[in-house]
Amino acid sequence: MSKAKKIKTAKAKKATRKNAKSRGRRTRLPGDPGRREMLDRMIRVDHAGEYGAVRIYQGQLSVLGGSEAAPVIEHMAEQERRHLDTFNKLIPQHRVRPTALLPLWHMAGFALGAGTALLGEKAAMACTVAVEEVIDEHYAGQIEILDADGDDSDLRATIEEFRLEEVEHKDAALKHGAEDAPGYEVLSGLIKTGSRLAIWLSTRI
Repeated sequence: MSKAKKIKTAKAKKATRKNAKSRGRRTRLPGDPGRREMLDRMIRVDHAGEYGAVRIYQGQLSVLGGSEAAPVIEHMAEQERRHLDTFNKLIPQHRVRPTALLPLWHMAGFALGAGTALLGEKAAMACTVAVEEVIDEHYAGQIEILDADGDDSDLRATIEEFRLEEVEHKDAALKHGAEDAPGYEVLSGLIKTGSRLAIWLSTRI
């Protein structure tokens, strides 16, 4: 992460912590998950999401490994591998059960990456934009929950760091012609719907 981004992130974290403290802790309603269950769900779904992201980029590189887009995709893939390594450590550290759907995401992630890559570089970039927009939304929601609880843990900092890198991936994909992909709106909508469903399932199963 660049020095400028670290400063920006630190300022944002300070502001959100201040706002959270001024609001007090979030009021849980009957039926809401307890703090431990909430954190378990966050780690479980984030681990699954980063696993799926790694598989998507593996699928894209299996098709576009020799293309002009390969260095861009490989850079994204390397960051996703680092994200996954982090959650691979958090899973046993917090004694969290991984989602039972990992075998499905193993196949589905690769198929999505390879399938969109077969449609061309711009379609692969469109896939990245759609997935990263959903992940940005997802991570931002988790941060909002943690801030409402007055949570200033390492997990909160990790999620924010990774969220900013996912936004970088989206911006890079847009720069490389994602919106020029044939049927962009339809393709993007389908991928977003599938990504949100995967998040919902991985949180619970």
